[in-house]
Amino acid sequence: MIKRFARRAANLALPTSTITPVLGPALHDARLQLHHAAQLAAAAGISFLAPRTDDSHTTLEWIPSVRALASALVEAEKPFRVAVRPHDLSLLLLDGTGREQRAMSLHAQTLSAAAQWLARGVASRGAPKVRFTLDRHYEIPDHPVAHGAPFDATSVQYFDELSRWFGQGWLVLEGLRESTSAATAVRCWPHHFDITTLIPLERNGGAITKSIGVGLEPGDSSYDEPYWYVNAYPAPEIRGDSTLPALAGGGQWHRRDWIGAVLRAQVMPADAQAQECAVRDFIASGVAAFRGLLTA
Repeated sequence: MIKRFARRAANLALPTSTITPVLGPALHDARLQLHHAAQLAAAAGISFLAPRTDDSHTTLEWIPSVRALASALVEAEKPFRVAVRPHDLSLLLLDGTGREQRAMSLHAQTLSAAAQWLARGVASRGAPKVRFTLDRHYEIPDHPVAHGAPFDATSVQYFDELSRWFGQGWLVLEGLRESTSAATAVRCWPHHFDITTLIPLERNGGAITKSIGVGLEPGDSSYDEPYWYVNAYPAPEIRGDSTLPALAGGGQWHRRDWIGAVLRAQVMPADAQAQECAVRDFIASGVAAFRGLLTA
């Protein structure tokens, strides 16, 4: 798998606008605002799709043509998706083919106002307005926009940067998925806000019982900056005196609260080609390391 991914990833072209790793820690407020805005898209799945035990009905997909995180398709009279576009912090209503039908800038708007606009929009597509809800069964990090404060997208540079991170994450993970047998679809999970794919190693019936996860997290309580990660389920038992395998591309091991390989934004090179090599090498080494740990 690693060699196939290396060959596939070597042909990947990262987005024209290269990420700027040193901006990572400065993205904190923009990331939190975007995380709350993304719940408007996740609400489409919660409101109109059949619940799934793994919560996958709430997940979002990056659509490159509109540079936005979009819900799964809602099969209404006029099928639609709800999306949030990071670079200009806007809320979108897409048709069944992913084309933009309506847009609302979230700057200076409240979540409540955005929800009202969206409720009218989904009703115009034939979805029952009364079913639309922002209620959710999980918690996300707090921010004043959750309590009535308006969104503030004046820091355009930071929202642009988050857009580039999600675009790069989708591109690289799609390359991994295409080259890896049985890897799951690349999706953004609105709870932790990471974009990820799973590589199944064992199944029991239709359930995945052992897997390696590869993803991009735009920042969280572990690292207040974007980072790539590789982890495993179930997490391997690592003893205190164990020697963990070396990681390529500037990766390091994380062992507090969870076990995983991470590649933080601040240690990534500034050059686009070097970034691509670092990410590719890190992922390949992290997957190899967990394969070894899970079979030891």
